[in-house]
Amino acid sequence: MSEISPTARALRALDVIQARPGVTAAELAERLGVTERAARRYVAILREADIPVESTRGPYGGYTLGRGLRLPPLVFSATEALGLVMAALDSHHAVADPDDPVGSALGKILRVLPTNVARQAAAVRETARTVPERSSVRPDPEVTSGLVAAVAAQQQVRIGYRTAAGNARTFEVDPWSVVVRYGRWYLLCHSHHADALRTFRIDRITGVEQLAGTFDVPADLDPAAALEANLGKGWEHETHLVFDVPLAEARPWIRPTLGDLRELPDGRCELVGSTSNPEAYAGEWLAHVPLPFTVVGGPELRAAVAVVAERLARSVR
Repeated sequence: MSEISPTARALRALDVIQARPGVTAAELAERLGVTERAARRYVAILREADIPVESTRGPYGGYTLGRGLRLPPLVFSATEALGLVMAALDSHHAVADPDDPVGSALGKILRVLPTNVARQAAAVRETARTVPERSSVRPDPEVTSGLVAAVAAQQQVRIGYRTAAGNARTFEVDPWSVVVRYGRWYLLCHSHHADALRTFRIDRITGVEQLAGTFDVPADLDPAAALEANLGKGWEHETHLVFDVPLAEARPWIRPTLGDLRELPDGRCELVGSTSNPEAYAGEWLAHVPLPFTVVGGPELRAAVAVVAERLARSVR
């Protein structure tokens, strides 16, 4: 740890003394990973900077901060605080884990922020989960902030949305939860138009407008489980496939987002769902599945599979 500067160690010493009033020189040295002599030197640096570090001798003595100390306040907007949590999640840190260095630092920041500023960031910090993903996409912090505020207030919203094909749409929804899954940010909500549970990628939401209506979130809602089950539903194009193998053999290849995998009476299994991008469904997923299957439903998916099959066939002619 020799690369850490004396100033940085002195600031770490200040943090330890502030968090543990009465800490001894030996305890401070252990926390900093230095000798007691070095620990006393960092305390001296703090005193030279006019930070009132008081020391008491004896078995119950130690270092404490004087009453005259006033550290500069942290000034963040709600959007900046949420953006900080989002950046940490994008870096795949356990932001809700106090033993994680980034999680610990975020906790300290959120604890000293005004409640109305910290509320949104704290809510995402406690509920979001992140898993590394090569194709993660950062949503707009302003949009995300508006959605998290609406979730907390149980306020209905109108969202502008850009589909995968680039089409602009508008939806009125009850925003139930903001969920982070594999580096992607999703809004889990009840759609007024469909009268059903829907999910939207937040990086494709172009605007958020709060409406007058309010709603109640289902008491038994598990946002992560509901998102997994819903990602394969409600899209424009039907997907229906039959695999010529038992369900247990197909299960390892089927993500919940691709639809519902069901056992058939004849021992085979079927996959029923929907997609907004049949070409990606066929080329990025089906082409990698080493199982015999038949596309039963979804003309768009049948056409996309035919294109992929022809392209692969041409490569060996």
